[in-house]
Amino acid sequence: MRHVRLALIVLLACGLVAGYAWSSTNAVAMSESAATQPSGEAPKAPDFAVVDSHGETHHLSDYAGKFVVLEWINHECPFVRKHYESGNMQKLQETYTGKGVVWLSICSSAPGKQGNMSAEEWNQATAEKNAKPTAVLLDEDGTAGHAYEAKTTPHMFVINPAGELIYQGAIDDTPSADKADAATAHNYVTAALEEAMAGQAVTTAFTKSYGCSVKY
Repeated sequence: MRHVRLALIVLLACGLVAGYAWSSTNAVAMSESAATQPSGEAPKAPDFAVVDSHGETHHLSDYAGKFVVLEWINHECPFVRKHYESGNMQKLQETYTGKGVVWLSICSSAPGKQGNMSAEEWNQATAEKNAKPTAVLLDEDGTAGHAYEAKTTPHMFVINPAGELIYQGAIDDTPSADKADAATAHNYVTAALEEAMAGQAVTTAFTKSYGCSVKY
């Protein structure tokens, strides 16, 4: 009887380990993020050099003195589709680039992984979805993604003109893939930009991101 109980305990432990492994590698991820939860002063945003879908290299330092939004993207992810099929992401992009904000959509999917596309395919997808980023950066080797510890798509970062990371985390407070939720959710990116552009401190500087895991 003692041996039977021991065997059951071992089987249960193996099942828990397997369950954790599955949840940590598949579609939905909730992440603490990169930049680790900030405390006190806003951290400096890491610089990077990444080529966009038109062959132009972008450095974060190119945009010193401007607000910058980094949006990790994968059009095959249902959480990304939520914001593009609802028009929410395009509206944000158009609104804030119109106010002088630099908006960089970044794909860190490795070749052969979900979400990776050629430059031509990215340009076609951007046009078809009527997306309005400043540029789409193709971070196939994951350099920028790892520098920011981007964990999910979408995963959002807002950088102020001093090059400080003033917001990082989820796009909003409703971690679902239902596109109808985008209209009623509290949008953290909007809140951070509006507060910072008005010269106010950002009320919420860090949240847990949600979405599909970045396919490094």
